[in-house]
Amino acid sequence: MTFLSQEQLIKVLLAFNPWWTSAYVPRELNKPVRRVAFDEIKNALLHPTIRRAVFLSGARRVGKTTLVYQLIADLLQHRANKNQILYISFDHPILKFFDMGEILSAFLNNIASQVNNELYLFFDEIHYADNWDTWLKIIYDQNPSYRIMVTGSASPLLENRASESGVGRWITLKIPTLSFFEYLELIQARDLPILQQNIQPAWLHNLTRKELADIMIRLSPLQSYFSRYLLIGGFPELVLSDDTVYAQRVLREDVADKVLKRDLTALFGTRNVIDLEKIFLFLCLYSGNIISQDTIASEVGVSRQTVSNYLSIMEQANLIYISNPLEIAGKKILKSRPKIYIADVALRNAVLLLDESVFSDPVEMGMMIETAVYKHVTSLYYASRPRIGYYRGRKNKEADIVVALPGGRIVIEVKYREDTTLGRDEAIIELANLDDTLGAVLVTKNIDDFGPADYNTRIPIVKMPAFAFLYLLGYAERQSQNGSLRK
Repeated sequence: MTFLSQEQLIKVLLAFNPWWTSAYVPRELNKPVRRVAFDEIKNALLHPTIRRAVFLSGARRVGKTTLVYQLIADLLQHRANKNQILYISFDHPILKFFDMGEILSAFLNNIASQVNNELYLFFDEIHYADNWDTWLKIIYDQNPSYRIMVTGSASPLLENRASESGVGRWITLKIPTLSFFEYLELIQARDLPILQQNIQPAWLHNLTRKELADIMIRLSPLQSYFSRYLLIGGFPELVLSDDTVYAQRVLREDVADKVLKRDLTALFGTRNVIDLEKIFLFLCLYSGNIISQDTIASEVGVSRQTVSNYLSIMEQANLIYISNPLEIAGKKILKSRPKIYIADVALRNAVLLLDESVFSDPVEMGMMIETAVYKHVTSLYYASRPRIGYYRGRKNKEADIVVALPGGRIVIEVKYREDTTLGRDEAIIELANLDDTLGAVLVTKNIDDFGPADYNTRIPIVKMPAFAFLYLLGYAERQSQNGSLRK
């Protein structure tokens, strides 16, 4: 590089790595509350026998960089010398003029020259680095004592490019937005209950009415936090803000706009940003609904293939979840008719400019609750890699969320309304009677609408208010080892 000197590069690296001089991570970077994913990330990076480069994937503002700083602080306290750790973000303009080899050489020659060979390398926003996949392969293969972690906003794309450079070097960990449980931890809610550790959604029907009533008594104070969580609570940096309007603006600009207009162009070469924005807005309007790609194509004025491509891109960029129909007991499924969920209800609210008045709209609330439940379920079972989708039963009756685990299935139906009575031909009743169903939950609205439902099914259907059920899902994720439940 002719017009940027080595000294300028070192200045940038010093700014990114304040522990080189202070020996600690500044408090404003090392947040005191750790996400559920922290231990899983640490175990993956420092596994004593299985060495892998770790990819952290997640939407913007979800807290990936904070997790990296927390891990660096933990390393400094328990394992590493201050000069063994390098952190850089390739989003920095000056670093765009240096390749990874030049950056690493500057670190090795000026900072790490006096320490042992075990180094910890953290590469943030890796997709902005030129030839990053080739460089990672070289660094990983030639330095078996290096531990490497990278972050990006589109894990499948990153993982695919890395796999082309060699199989067996990478592990991907997806960081979701905050669960209701994590949100309450982050705001340091004073009403967090003490619960038994083995409460899991598949086994709620094993609890007696008295035990369920006791749980609801313990959880009831949490209802007062629920509306705020739904409105803005999925993104760690924003949950402590009292300015809802500004927080939603940040979500629109930093999460939605920058991903659609900048990240996806850089990652996928997307050119027609206006069509991409229109499709994302359509999905926000109908989150939790079965989506016809032909309908979207007609409304936006693009081809069906373009819609299919953009849906895949938005899923990879952690903007949406795609829930496909599941075949159960040999029943034919509707091909290419997925349900689409926005990655977090707070993002949907920000894009659609929804404020507190949305809580009086039963249709909007139904979509918000189902979207939140789906996000929590996928986060809970992420490491187990189950199939998660929906089921269309008799007379087109639908079971909103079905988790297909190796040992059986969990069925979840959202009825966020005053009357939660089920008809006899409802899909959840059909599935609750099958031999391989492990659990069935009916998510309700009112705090007193809980307990075993009055239906004579093989597996009892348990009613649980939305705020309580979401808390239990997040609680189960915290209690389960490495953030996963295995059946």
